Amino acid sequence: MRFCPFAQRTRLVLNAKGIKHETINIHLKEKPDWFLEKNPLGLVPTLETEAGEVVYESPITCDYLDEVYPQKKLLPSTPFGKAQQKMMLEHFSKVTPYFYKITLAKKDGEDISGLVTELKAKFVKLNEDLIKKKTKFFGGDSITMIDYMMWPWFERLEAYELQHLLDSTPELKKWYGLMQEDPAVKASSYSTDTYKAFLKTAYFDGKPDYDYGL
Repeated sequence: MRFCPFAQRTRLVLNAKGIKHETINIHLKEKPDWFLEKNPLGLVPTLETEAGEVVYESPITCDYLDEVYPQKKLLPSTPFGKAQQKMMLEHFSKVTPYFYKITLAKKDGEDISGLVTELKAKFVKLNEDLIKKKTKFFGGDSITMIDYMMWPWFERLEAYELQHLLDSTPELKKWYGLMQEDPAVKASSYSTDTYKAFLKTAYFDGKPDYDYGL
């Protein structure tokens, strides 16, 4: 789905590694039978190889692509390095729900200050991580898998009206700026206005317009 941050992870890796591919977008409210036959969970992203092999779940599809297409490796070569990235991803999985919780609270007219404060604390931890590492990115001085795994939510910060949180996390803000310059990020991104329009259809109107902007 064009606006799904989990699917964007896989598109980022495909673009970063220069893998030729065909994209088929799925209407998540009216999933076609043929798709459910390939992936009974009905989740995006889902990969299908020329041999008919099916792989799904965003971290799994990305790890698979990095292994099968060895050009421009995104994961570290050592077992410990890979484990570190998986641990970072596990920590980051506790961050992503806040974007949805804050949006739903806004929709219902609830006070979001507590949730925003909690999310800010998560960003501060990420900022501290970069300070400790003394690197530009989360896996070193060049972009690695973990940066692409985290990026889709940061790309949507403005659309969620949460970009101000970066003002108190200078290293994270630098990372954000560097990521925006990456060719794979540019190739897979949409404008803030486009994200805002889609979020309005999905959360406030209750009828997601998956074809918005086409």
